[in-house]
Amino acid sequence: MSNRKPLSRRSALKGAAATVALGVPLGALGFPAITRAQAEAIKIGHLTPRTGFLGPLGEYAVMAADLAAEEINAKGGVLGRKLELIKEDSVNPQTASVKAERLIERDKVACIVGEISSASCLTIAQVAQRTKNLYVNTGGNSDALRGSNCNKYMFHVESQNSMYVKTVGRSLLANNLVKGKKWYSLTADYAFGHDLLRVAKRFMETNGGQFAADELVPTDVADFSAFLLKIRATKPDLVVSNLAGNQITNFLKQYSEFGLDFPVAGFGFDTAVAWGAGKGNFFGLWPLVWHHLIDTPGSKAFVAAFTRKYGKPPENQAWGDYIALQIIAKSMSDIKSPEALKLIDHWEKGAKFDLLKTREGYFRAYDHQLMHEMYAVEALKASELKNQWDIYKPGPPVPGPSEPLEAIAATPEENACTMAA
Repeated sequence: MSNRKPLSRRSALKGAAATVALGVPLGALGFPAITRAQAEAIKIGHLTPRTGFLGPLGEYAVMAADLAAEEINAKGGVLGRKLELIKEDSVNPQTASVKAERLIERDKVACIVGEISSASCLTIAQVAQRTKNLYVNTGGNSDALRGSNCNKYMFHVESQNSMYVKTVGRSLLANNLVKGKKWYSLTADYAFGHDLLRVAKRFMETNGGQFAADELVPTDVADFSAFLLKIRATKPDLVVSNLAGNQITNFLKQYSEFGLDFPVAGFGFDTAVAWGAGKGNFFGLWPLVWHHLIDTPGSKAFVAAFTRKYGKPPENQAWGDYIALQIIAKSMSDIKSPEALKLIDHWEKGAKFDLLKTREGYFRAYDHQLMHEMYAVEALKASELKNQWDIYKPGPPVPGPSEPLEAIAATPEENACTMAA
């Protein structure tokens, strides 16, 4: 039997240090060469509104981001390091800017993900550009973010307004609700709504229709009675919603209470706001970036995992934040780096990603918009509902399988983007 005492951890570390001092690499002796950088987590800043009229959507975003981080870490993290989310309520554009700067300067995040308000997206993007950090927008729709306000450090998982309008527009054309028709629109009175109205008017005028009236609706309005009385008097061929968040929930409830039967279509939509309207209060034709009924293995697995964790299915905003984190984690692993400029270069070169749909997607180098399929959904009648979640009949993916994904995106002529080097 040997009388040699077991080597203590402290003695082993001292010996290792001496070995390194003599120029012998630890790896040569079988020691794991774990640096401090490898041991530290890769931090991702998650900014999204969790209060106010967009709060219900923000909650889905947070739940999905948490699920994505858990799944990524369960598979070993990124580059052997844990992915850590630092989450903040963005509240408004000013707060979003302050918190974005704090996440970058104080918390040293590798990138920022999230947001729903287009106005807040812009302020976050300005911080990202100034600090040369990466920002991935998961909920802001404004075409201007991909056009006059585009910048090298901002990418968009969320679809732009043009994609929403062209997706639903195809169905409206097929149902003869454009040429020679009068539309009455209600528009959220902030950056997203203004931009959506501009894009909707362009589509309408291009296809031979006209607006009977445009109404700007402040984001804090809960009573739509005055607007609904005007709609009743105008008798439009179609009522168009350019509303956002719980504005849509309140509008749908009250439209039903007023007994109006003019056809309704929306150019901006989130499933959660329709779920909140209650049985019998959802109707019309609407666009979605993703929905929980998509029949692919990836979507089914996401829906099952989310439902198991939270007791309800995910909606489209949840998909955006979930898939953004999955894209980031995969890209960091593929290029073996969390550095912003390396990720930007990787994405601009056309890297493709599984988006839980029937086709892979990619970021368009011209404006950093994710090219992917969208969907038009038609509300089911109250008598057709089997549960509180499956409230619409989804159409096939748009664009179709024989079309390029860019078929529904704004063209460079429609939305010019010039990025500084």
